[in-house]
Amino acid sequence: MNRTIFKIVNEAEWRAVEAQSHFNGSAVDLKDGFIHFSTAEQLYETAERHFARQDNLLLLAVNAESLGDALKWEPSRGGALFPHLYARLALAAVKWKASLPLDKAGRHVFPKLET
Repeated sequence: MNRTIFKIVNEAEWRAVEAQSHFNGSAVDLKDGFIHFSTAEQLYETAERHFARQDNLLLLAVNAESLGDALKWEPSRGGALFPHLYARLALAAVKWKASLPLDKAGRHVFPKLET
């Protein structure tokens, strides 16, 4: 199985690390001690809850299997299991990236989630 997980990142923040081989995480990831990801099913709620009306975002699709044992599936406050990476994200694990523009109502417009 080649499961895909997703990460929403600030475009400027991502562009700053593209020349490197890894991503240490966003400010909230560094604070929490792991990189937050979402499954395809969790992604829309994640965007609404943590990135509402934020522009200049990218969606990263990441090969979960390539992350090895550093990827842990842990319950959120609601009990759903979320993927958390307890290591740097190797940029080679990113399968694709896409812009997350806002529509006129301020909701994110997602690309087709090719996994």
